[in-house]
Amino acid sequence: MAGMSPLFRRKADPRERLVTLIRKPGCHLCDDAQVVIEKVCGELGVTWEPKDITEDRALHDQYWEQIPVVLIDGEQHTFWRVNEERLRRALTD
Repeated sequence: MAGMSPLFRRKADPRERLVTLIRKPGCHLCDDAQVVIEKVCGELGVTWEPKDITEDRALHDQYWEQIPVVLIDGEQHTFWRVNEERLRRALTD
């Protein structure tokens, strides 16, 4: 469906999305991001998963300067601060 006009693109069901929070222990911004993700994903029925950069060398090498990082369906959505309304829009548009 990539490249299709937005008029003809089917809106994705939020319950089919996956949000990934890339974080590390002891990170207060990560804790703040998780609160927002839990709220938005809980309200929309979206699955989310945490990933710890201290346990994954590839994630560490890619994101260590940006954590927390939020991915939606494997694509980077945001980093450092998570805006509740922006996340909600990204999951429902």
